[in-house]
Amino acid sequence: MGMDRSDVHHAADTGEDHPHPKHELGYYAKRIYAIRDLLIEKGVLTQDDIQRQIDYQEARSPANGAQLVARAWVDPAFKKRLIDDPKATCAEMGIDATSINEFVVLENTERVRHLVVCTLCSCYPRPILGRPPDWYKSLNYRSRAVNDPRGVMREFGQELPDDVEVRVHDSTADMRYLVLPLRPRGTEGMSEKELATLVTRDSMIGVVDPLAPQ
Repeated sequence: MGMDRSDVHHAADTGEDHPHPKHELGYYAKRIYAIRDLLIEKGVLTQDDIQRQIDYQEARSPANGAQLVARAWVDPAFKKRLIDDPKATCAEMGIDATSINEFVVLENTERVRHLVVCTLCSCYPRPILGRPPDWYKSLNYRSRAVNDPRGVMREFGQELPDDVEVRVHDSTADMRYLVLPLRPRGTEGMSEKELATLVTRDSMIGVVDPLAPQ
């Protein structure tokens, strides 16, 4: 059975997943709203406290990862630091990755591609990529990424030659991964900012290569 692609293309570059209106939320989500209202009523939190946290969460997006990748493409010394000490190198770019226990950057090559999955739930490097897409959390992806990674990549439009090895990495609560994709050919004259526009969330999970330059 193939993956449901309806959510694969939704906000592919931004990673956005639109929340349902409050009246459509389930039992546990409604309890969260009720607890929030109670905490505000009791003076434990203020609406401004909550809004600041929401703003912080929303600021975490695939754009953070794209900046890291683009800088690594143009600066070999930065790429080495990113691979050797990802969290410290994130801090250089103003990205706070301290909430991640262990953080590993996986560099793609012409002979090896890396693909990230979380088989138990949906562990994901949120400070770097924002919220995980729905398909990443689905049982379909979590099982098929391990058993048929090439088939999954094919459904995302990535067809690899037989001599390219695909390595699957299982993310956990303690270990998070970021794929450093190959720089697309024909981008030699592009600026770092322009290169960042080619880096998609999906390429940093590993299901596809970055976009080709127009």
